[in-house]
Amino acid sequence: MEQTKYSVGLDIGTTKIVAIIGKQNEYGKIEILGIGKSKSLGVHRGVVNNITQTIKSIQQAVEEAEANSGLKIGSVVVGIAGQHIRSLQHSDYITRKDSEEVIGEEDVDLLCNQVHKLIMLPGEEIIHVLPQEYKVDGQAEIREPVGMYGGRLEANFHVVVGQVVSIKNVGRCIKSAGLDLGNITLEPLASSDAVLSQEEKEAGVALIDIGGGTTDLAIFKDGIIRHTAVIPFGGGVITEDIKEGCSIIEKQAELLKTRFGSAWPGENRDNEIVSIPGLRGREPKEISLKNLSKIIHARVVEIIEQVYVEIKNYGHEEQKKKLIAGIVLTGGGSQLKHLKQLVEYITGMDTRIGYPNEHLAGDSDEEVASPLYATAVGLLMNAIKNQEKLKLTQEEILQEQELEQEEELVYAERDTEAVARPNLHKERKSVFDKWSEKLKEFLDNAE
Repeated sequence: MEQTKYSVGLDIGTTKIVAIIGKQNEYGKIEILGIGKSKSLGVHRGVVNNITQTIKSIQQAVEEAEANSGLKIGSVVVGIAGQHIRSLQHSDYITRKDSEEVIGEEDVDLLCNQVHKLIMLPGEEIIHVLPQEYKVDGQAEIREPVGMYGGRLEANFHVVVGQVVSIKNVGRCIKSAGLDLGNITLEPLASSDAVLSQEEKEAGVALIDIGGGTTDLAIFKDGIIRHTAVIPFGGGVITEDIKEGCSIIEKQAELLKTRFGSAWPGENRDNEIVSIPGLRGREPKEISLKNLSKIIHARVVEIIEQVYVEIKNYGHEEQKKKLIAGIVLTGGGSQLKHLKQLVEYITGMDTRIGYPNEHLAGDSDEEVASPLYATAVGLLMNAIKNQEKLKLTQEEILQEQELEQEEELVYAERDTEAVARPNLHKERKSVFDKWSEKLKEFLDNAE
């Protein structure tokens, strides 16, 4: 099978690294060809803090995915998260030379490029520039300005910013693991592609992705991303609390959390007890499930309240900005028992658990349809989308080359003098593609 037929998403998480290979079938659904996962060593709260260990973990996951699928992984789309990510709102405009001319893609690109030149804090770099809505000559609430007439093109942008060092470290790990960096995308955006429906994005929805090291939030309204945030707490902190509170080792704490843990202490009776084997010949330890739930409950409430502050910051309490579709929980942490009920109780918003199965082909493995793999599936979707764009661009180039050849024949037949003609092909790149290229150059030079 040739490289162009399949794509790869790589999720570098705090607890696990997942490499997922897939392709789009004839029905537009995603067929998973292979999946590989490894324990994530060297990543803390979404940020790489040990490059050597991270490279090893990436290679392990990639080798497993290659063995499962019999395919070779070349280029990957990677997710980025971590507490260094922040977002801001920004408005900008351009004045066009000729208002009698139709607004084209190049005008929109020019406006987005202008935002990329914003002066950031030292050591920060713009990751995404996401247009919210446009204004043409003062006429507001325009979704798609291309094709309209006007002299002044304005837009509100949601700008996502991250630390250069963290982005560079991710790129360095990918390169050292023998892979090509196809694209970098914000993890909450990838997860939202995998688990949210278009109707939910229109109605207004908050996606909460509870990972091992971070909890990512993405808010959509009217089909447009309105707010993103990364909270530096996740399932790992809950495990840490259990470990400290019950005086047990981390492995046992994680098992206790996943098998017996609940976010709602009232669910357990006082006499429910679980016995943990003692270390090296010591007596077993008895732990009350009610106490376990109390430890989990305290930390989960803290995480949800921080997320709810971000939802309020977006303006959820205003009638116009109300999130009608409520909250969607995904990520490994969303599998905690009674979490849905606790979120509804704290926020008063409708809540559901998000599974990435809507976009997967019917015969996909059940394991992949788990909230654990929401980000990885979203990154794979992003990789497939990029490949489609590339294919279209290549087709455009071929068509334009054919046109040029035909024109050359006409010129030759007319036997006219050689006339310098402008090159017909102008490859259109998205702002993000340009940013990816700049990043690759940056990584190549930073030896």
